[in-house]
Amino acid sequence: MTPIANFGQTSLERIAIHPLRLAMVVIFFWFGLQKFTAYEAMGIAPLVSNSPLTSWLNVLGTQGASMVIGTSELTFGVLLAIGLRWPGSLAAMLGAFGSCVTFLTTLSFMVTTPGVWAPSGPPLLSGTTGVFLIKDIVLLATSVLLLAQALAYRRTMATIAEGRFAQTAAVTISPAL
Repeated sequence: MTPIANFGQTSLERIAIHPLRLAMVVIFFWFGLQKFTAYEAMGIAPLVSNSPLTSWLNVLGTQGASMVIGTSELTFGVLLAIGLRWPGSLAAMLGAFGSCVTFLTTLSFMVTTPGVWAPSGPPLLSGTTGVFLIKDIVLLATSVLLLAQALAYRRTMATIAEGRFAQTAAVTISPAL
């Protein structure tokens, strides 16, 4: 039987995923905590206001919207942190899914927020907002990888559990000699 921790990964892949997950936890904690400051709330206000995905948060005011975003980021950070110990847990899967949604949303700001592109237009990014958002491509890719890991781990655990159930059922229902 294949050890549970392997689920089709090489030893290098099993080792490499931990610093990626830990980096995402740090990023979500760092960014999430910053959302509770007035400075960060003002900084993200144009992004939130111009997006059809997030503009509804404006009913909470600038600081309220920022705090809701910060709370979700802290939540995803905690869920991803749980995945350090239990990579196939529902918490790890929800954290990775929330991370994917977060970075898809922030990448959508590149289309909805004025001033992201240089005055000459794409493919040149502005020196502030555009350059700030472009990093989210790699964060999205990492989020997808963590989600794939959680799903693969859960699938492997289910397969192992089915095998154990089948073995137990066979022993239980086999006639006594």
